[in-house]
Amino acid sequence: MPQPLMHLKVLLPFGVFADKTGVSRIVAETRDGSFGLLPHRLDCVAALAPGIVTYQTESDGEVFVAVDEGVLVKTGTDVLVSVRRAIDGADLGKLRDTVQKEFLTLDSHERSARSVTAKLAAGFLRRFVAFHNE
Repeated sequence: MPQPLMHLKVLLPFGVFADKTGVSRIVAETRDGSFGLLPHRLDCVAALAPGIVTYQTESDGEVFVAVDEGVLVKTGTDVLVSVRRAIDGADLGKLRDTVQKEFLTLDSHERSARSVTAKLAAGFLRRFVAFHNE
């Protein structure tokens, strides 16, 4: 009896990055380390850290994709990976460098935006608590 294979979709905010059928295994990285998925693994959800997602198909062999943070959802043989950015390539060393340069370092605009958002949220909460206590 043939083993069922997985269907992998890598989704970006603006479209589908990859849609692969016949996937025999997937390896992804979380903040707690990497883990593997096989077709018979129980359904799961995982928060992905910036890193490398590896998958294997009979036609393509082993494929590496550098991904930014995101979410992986496995239901049955369907696996959805939703990330902010993704880059594929054959050279694992170059992809690892890309993760270090592009995904792990926030640019100055993003740092400023996050700082402003945090200050706005803190100010809103202070005013809300003060209003609630009056």
